[in-house]
Amino acid sequence: MRPYNGRGLPARPFHPFVPARLRIATLFQIKICGITSVKDARFASLAGADAIGLNFYDKSPRCIDLAAAEQVMPAIPNTVTKVGVFVNAEAGEITEIADRLDLDYLQLHGDEPPEFLGNLVQYKVIRAFRCGDDGFTPITAYLESCRGLGRLPDAVLLDAHHPDQYGGTGQAIDWGSVTQSREILGEIPLVLAGGLTPFNVTAAINTARPDAVDVASGVESAPGSKDVLLIRAFCTTAKKAFAQLSDEA
Repeated sequence: MRPYNGRGLPARPFHPFVPARLRIATLFQIKICGITSVKDARFASLAGADAIGLNFYDKSPRCIDLAAAEQVMPAIPNTVTKVGVFVNAEAGEITEIADRLDLDYLQLHGDEPPEFLGNLVQYKVIRAFRCGDDGFTPITAYLESCRGLGRLPDAVLLDAHHPDQYGGTGQAIDWGSVTQSREILGEIPLVLAGGLTPFNVTAAINTARPDAVDVASGVESAPGSKDVLLIRAFCTTAKKAFAQLSDEA
């Protein structure tokens, strides 16, 4: 199969449908978030991303509606993890989108309390935290409540705090402090986000030693407009950094 069609776009491969509940759920390493078009989904998949994020927060410049997301989904191979990003959405809205799109993970990026996970027991959840002046104290309290309720998130994502935005700010967190979160998280996988780019992702991985990285604005030419060269560079660089970590282990 030719990698590109006559219009200069990646050729659309055939991906046999396999429901999310039948796929082996393993955490990704490289997630390109805020995908809004079929073209960007194909490029990200071909570039080496093993997860793609679709943002359903209507105040984000990377927001995608359900109709557009349904057009994007067939362009994503079954080998690539599909993540839906939600900010303070109603549980019914989240589950409807998750079922319509057969999402692998739901990322809660707002102020959802631990009890909210009880509405999503049949789904895998990534809980995002925006790290500010309180450090990891809110994460500790959240996970303690979750343990008491008997439902932990399947992964934790650390992002930079911004008073007016829920992610996608381009601001980085203190990578050196991230290692302190390991004791708090225990066996919960860690996804590092916030201000990552092809030029700093190696240092971020070497310093914070996360299980995965997540990028949105760091691979864009403008808010919501992905840059193919930056996506490719980010994926290549991150893969190499993770491979080096694995060799050192």
